[in-house]
Amino acid sequence: MDKSKYSKLKKEAIKLRKKGLSYREIGKELDVAKSTVRFWCINVPLSLEDRERLYTKQVLLLARGPNSQKERRKREIAKIIKEAEKEIHLPLSFETYRFLGAALYWSEGSKTNHFAITNSDPHFILFMVRWFNQIFKVSTKYLKAKLNIYPQQNEQEIKQFWSQLTGIPLENFGKSFVKPPNKGYKKNNLYYGTIRIVVPRGTDMRHRVFGWVKAILKNIEPQTELVQKEWKSLREVPRPINIPEKLNLPR
Repeated sequence: MDKSKYSKLKKEAIKLRKKGLSYREIGKELDVAKSTVRFWCINVPLSLEDRERLYTKQVLLLARGPNSQKERRKREIAKIIKEAEKEIHLPLSFETYRFLGAALYWSEGSKTNHFAITNSDPHFILFMVRWFNQIFKVSTKYLKAKLNIYPQQNEQEIKQFWSQLTGIPLENFGKSFVKPPNKGYKKNNLYYGTIRIVVPRGTDMRHRVFGWVKAILKNIEPQTELVQKEWKSLREVPRPINIPEKLNLPR
């Protein structure tokens, strides 16, 4: 930049600064870097009114900044999800469907007692109810259900919600567990509570599911067992003894 142009831009910047414009506004107006404008105008005094205006504007920019970034990230995530959806081709094959349900049960289902799932996500629950029906031919009219809710929730309406979603008859719902309103429980309850669904006489079905999972994991089983054997000492830690606080022991 030649000296005459430099001098002209500097004078114009100082002039705009005296009018109360911010460094950013001046830089945008003159197509000059903000740092250069600041160097030129740092000693230019501003009126109290202009300082208040610029301060308020800066506060608003700072307040909107994270939100703008958050919105951009939301759009990015939405794009990622939309592109990922295109990678899945429906309908799923029978084997894919069977293994998907088995993996979900392995993660969320009962491991030792009954053939049951517990969750609060309506999508998960409906998927598993249909999976029980299509893989094991268990009709929804035979499924048993039980709710886990908070005292401020309407038990009957929540039962109706899950019944309508899953097709499980209302008479198949057992006594709900209502969490007592004490400090040990969260006050921000789940909208639909948590539902537990049990497949009657489903123990052998559960064993089959874990047989499928074992087959899927067969290739990694040797390494898992080897490492577990090496670190078997971790499983030998004695369990703590729970002594009731009010137990009167001799002194």
